[in-house]
Amino acid sequence: MIRFKNEERNKLLKCKVLEKVLPNEYQMIDEKNKEFKKYLADVASCSTFRTTHQYVQHGNTSVLLHSIAVAYYSYYLSWYFHLNFRERELVRGALLHDYFLYDWHNSGEGHTFHAFTHARDAFVNAQKEFELSRIEREVIKKHMFPLTPVPPLCREGLMVCLVDKGCSLYE
Repeated sequence: MIRFKNEERNKLLKCKVLEKVLPNEYQMIDEKNKEFKKYLADVASCSTFRTTHQYVQHGNTSVLLHSIAVAYYSYYLSWYFHLNFRERELVRGALLHDYFLYDWHNSGEGHTFHAFTHARDAFVNAQKEFELSRIEREVIKKHMFPLTPVPPLCREGLMVCLVDKGCSLYE
């Protein structure tokens, strides 16, 4: 993942995401990029989603960039392989899958079992700010399988679960 300076991060927070996060060869056709940006703007405009840039997820990657990467690659793979996904729900679920709103590296604050509990925390936070569909709830609550005992039961949840693992390893 590309590392960002403060001024680049500020541009990113204004939803100029794709041009900074992904090289051109990974970007979808313009029409699909516009759809993705619309879904991203929908989540970012009416929530505290943008504040997730202040929390580190893996390495030096913020929760914001990680969530956007997971959402984008999930969306991209579903488009590339012509999979029949509910795109809006896939992207929204992926964007909110790590919406836990705390720094999990501070174990003294009760986040010792973060890997096992943050999906529930993200779900509770997302439910406070959004009207979530059944698919979005499934994606958020079960993205940490096998650390959560029940696997995702929908295709969107499985896609986000797998892409999340890939992004985490890369970061």
